[in-house]
This record gives sequence, C-alpha cells and structure tokens, in this order.
Amino acid sequence: MNPREAAELLGHCAAFDNRKPSQGAALAWAAALHDVPLDADAKAAVASYYTTAPKDPEAKLWILPHHVRTLRSKIRSKRLENFQYEPVDGETTAEYLARYKGQVQAIASGRVPAPTAELAPRKGEPPRELMAGLADRGWGGNRIVDDEESPAVELVDEVRRSGPLGVECPVGKCRAAIGKPCKGPGGSEKQPLGKPRLKPHSARIRAASGESEATAEERAAQEQRIRQLSAAHLAREVEDIPDAVIVDEEAAS
Repeated sequence: MNPREAAELLGHCAAFDNRKPSQGAALAWAAALHDVPLDADAKAAVASYYTTAPKDPEAKLWILPHHVRTLRSKIRSKRLENFQYEPVDGETTAEYLARYKGQVQAIASGRVPAPTAELAPRKGEPPRELMAGLADRGWGGNRIVDDEESPAVELVDEVRRSGPLGVECPVGKCRAAIGKPCKGPGGSEKQPLGKPRLKPHSARIRAASGESEATAEERAAQEQRIRQLSAAHLAREVEDIPDAVIVDEEAAS
C-alpha cells in the first residue's frame, strides 16, 4: 500500500469515525501497511471493525493499521476453511507447491468461490456427528459431559507438576492448592508476614516424595530425642567454661 492508497483507505475510515485524514497520516499508514494491498478485503476489514460495538459503551471506536491487517487476514482465512488441495498424479514437488499456492491465493482473495462442502475428518479426529452430539449434551470445551441419565463426569488431567507443588499441602493451616506456593505464619526477615513461603512445608516435601507422614507417637519420640540432644549439647558447653580467676587487688598493686 503506497501513500496514495493509504489516503484512500483513510478516507474510507473517515466515513465511519469522522477523522480528518492528512498527508502525514497517509505516510504513516502506508509504512505500517506496506505489504497489505488496498483491495476490497482491506475496506471490508474497516467495515468489520466498526460492526462490533466497543466493550466500553462510552469509548469511541478508532481503527488503527494493525486492526486492518488482522481483520483482513481473518476475512481471507475464513474462505479457506473448507479448502483441501487435490493432488495431480505425477506432479513434482515444485509443481505441487506452485499449484497449492495459486489455489490458496485464488480462494483467499475471492477470485475463486470458496468451497462450501465440509472437509472429511482427518485420521484420528472424532467424527463431526460425535462432536455435535457432545455439544448438544452441554459439552462446551471444558471436558465436562452432562447427561440426564448419568451424573456429570469431569475428566481430570493426569499430568501434574513435579516436586512439592505437585501435591496439595497437608499442613492444616496452609492447605495450599496444587501449583500454589505454601503460605503460613511468618515474621522473620527471610519469611515476611503475608508473603508466600520461599520453601514449601516439610510435610509437603515428604508427601511429594511419597514418604508417609509420621504418627503422633513417632512425632513425640522425635521431639523427645531432639530435647535430649539439645540438653546434652548445652551440658557440654557448660563444662567447657573455664573457672573464674580471682584477682587479688592488693597483690596486683
């Protein structure tokens, strides 16, 4: 698209949004759409943009070059939905590529009518009748099938995250969901209050590695063992303290 063609397209846009086209705007649009021709699809893209109301009712629609590019591509791709190349016996790779590219461009541009017959399902794809039946039963793409004769069945992904975040935290005050960091009381420099824990709870790490949680008796015995070791360590430190040296002030003077 050259500046003259861009100016013509801007004039088409002005019919919708009352903009004031200028030579500078034409140069800018020509630079942004240098590989997009001024054709019926480009003008149809402008009309398509102003067909859809904005999300904010108070906002004003104002088309930009990237809108033209995207919507024009969608218009052309729509014509190719049911296109399927039919090979010619004995054609070479170069002949195939040339014929395929020519057919795609002819249909995408609208010079050749777009095929209306739906393509046959490819190998491995579910039949269209099956997908239509699932849609009638309430399947909306979230893999939930609702049947009047049986309860809803939800298909759950088998792939889980590896490591501690791949399981729910078993700590009662945390219960962080899969994929979410642990949370819990803090207050230190390394673990500020209200922030996710940098390291998952030990119980969650054990659960992720498949280790069974200790019973109440085992936890009590472990705590008792820790207290005994701490008391023994403290006793050794007390024994290592040297006796106080009494200084005779008179003798020292």
